[in-house]
Amino acid sequence: MKLTKEQIEEIRDQQSQIAQTKRVTVTELEKILYEAIPALDHGFVRVIDYMGDDTSIVQSARVSYGKGTKKVSTDSGLIKYLMRHWHSTPFEMCEIKYHIKLPIFIARQWIRHRTANVNEYSARYSILDKEFYLPTSENLAAQSISNRQGRGDVIEGEQAKEVLEILKNDAERTYSNYETMLNQKYDGSTIDENKKGLARELARMNLTLNTYTQWYWKTDLLNLMNFLRLRADHHAQYEIRVYADIMLDTLKRWVPITYDAFMDYRVGGTEVSAKGKIVIQKLLKGEEVNLDNSGLSKREWNELMEALEIKDRIV
Repeated sequence: MKLTKEQIEEIRDQQSQIAQTKRVTVTELEKILYEAIPALDHGFVRVIDYMGDDTSIVQSARVSYGKGTKKVSTDSGLIKYLMRHWHSTPFEMCEIKYHIKLPIFIARQWIRHRTANVNEYSARYSILDKEFYLPTSENLAAQSISNRQGRGDVIEGEQAKEVLEILKNDAERTYSNYETMLNQKYDGSTIDENKKGLARELARMNLTLNTYTQWYWKTDLLNLMNFLRLRADHHAQYEIRVYADIMLDTLKRWVPITYDAFMDYRVGGTEVSAKGKIVIQKLLKGEEVNLDNSGLSKREWNELMEALEIKDRIV
């Protein structure tokens, strides 16, 4: 990741600010506030602002539940109770705002989470950076045979070299054409004084999806956890998982008690259907149970066995 001189100066200015406040602040999160944490080859994640902490969740829950919460002796116990029983509203009381630089094809996947406020870099107003995402060799994989939206075996040797050359050359060629249509170089200089440049809103459609974009992404804690539960999972696409893993660390810094409960009940836990519960009960009793007599489909059976870490999957 390479930051421009202007970006570095902006981060220094932001980090040098000193503000007096009566709001709650979190020391561990303050340590990385505004810092650009590298992601992929040219991307980054920055925490720009936040509101609330673990105590804000507890405070909200106790206002909501009243005297009933006195049975929970500690903040940790209450947050675990809320997480365990899917009482989600108190987690909506905390918010966080990120500045993220990411490839366009990941941004289009990301935006499917329609639970945040987003303001993206405008290619109608400004020229996009001359930066493209190119996967490393270990992340260059063939289409999975069993999963229509996943990767299979890693591509190696001459084929991998050929694919990377295609990706690189296509990105550079289309960006060069982008500059030609704009009649303006990336550095702001004009290509031909006698020509008019195509409108930026039209020229941008020629760019490849591995071109980098940027946005501010603000969401509440509940929806952040919903996002991370899906995108930090090992089934998620590698490129978006890189960003999710960084954000997972910011979650740990920001709300450590909530993070522990989230990792225990959402990430480390599993949901079981009524039929799946019966299968587990039979297994605990030592009864014979298999796909044929379980009442589950093959996919349901495999997912249950994987969740229980039992090597009895049906291929």
